[in-house]
Amino acid sequence: MAHSMTGFGRGEKVFGTRRYSVEIKSVNSRFCDINIRMPKLFNFADANLRKLISDILVRGKVDVFISYEDDSESSSEVVVNQGLVKAYSDAISEIASITGRADDANATRLAAFPDVLTTRQKEIDEESIYAELEETMKVALDGIQEMRNVEGANLISDIIDKINSLEKIKDEIADRAPEVIEEYRVRLSDRIDELLADNNKAFYDEARITAEVAVFADKCAIDEELKRLTSHFSQGKRILAVDDSVGKKMDFLIQEINRETNTIGSKANDLEITNRVLLMKNVIEEMREQIQNLV
Repeated sequence: MAHSMTGFGRGEKVFGTRRYSVEIKSVNSRFCDINIRMPKLFNFADANLRKLISDILVRGKVDVFISYEDDSESSSEVVVNQGLVKAYSDAISEIASITGRADDANATRLAAFPDVLTTRQKEIDEESIYAELEETMKVALDGIQEMRNVEGANLISDIIDKINSLEKIKDEIADRAPEVIEEYRVRLSDRIDELLADNNKAFYDEARITAEVAVFADKCAIDEELKRLTSHFSQGKRILAVDDSVGKKMDFLIQEINRETNTIGSKANDLEITNRVLLMKNVIEEMREQIQNLV
């Protein structure tokens, strides 16, 4: 069964002193647009993470948040900027010489100056780190996929209900179409009776009325459009039953359904059919919005 593009998933894993947390949220988008916020430590894994996410989620605007903690003593180190601390020391000695004051800049004071001491992550085993991060990412992806599957199932159920509604309205239009022709025949005959005197009716016989009705029937014939709608509705149900990416297929199909519906509306020449066409267009628009959220 197809799934929605909207969802949220979270994964947390602890490996020794290392703690990983991954949050993923997604909304609908025409493409797979992935935005990852993570510590610079994981920059080496960016391409692999994007492939992992896109292979599973396929489509959607995806925001990923990764946090990481390592409580081990060996995870980071303090680095002394030797050139900068020497420059600070020389400057303080120069100030002391100029002012005649004592040069009392001890190591503690020098260490407090900006950028003298910095911390940095020690070299890491990228293969091990990625394996742990990937395992955490998969937990979050499982969570978001479960939510997307549930919402997708609800969307598909509602879309199928709407297709059934469209089929019902289409059948009502099909039943009404022959009545439009017959009512036109009656109106035309009554109009002729009103306009022509008895002695002129001979010049406008039943054959001419039949010809006029035939021209009218040809102009407002909607049999082909109704057949194509029947085919589109059946195809839509088949597409929605497939466990695959269906959003783009359904988006194209809904355009075709809308086109046939518009054609029926333009050819109908009948208020009742026009009203039913308007009902169909409302349902189609609701379906279009829902389909935008299907992968």
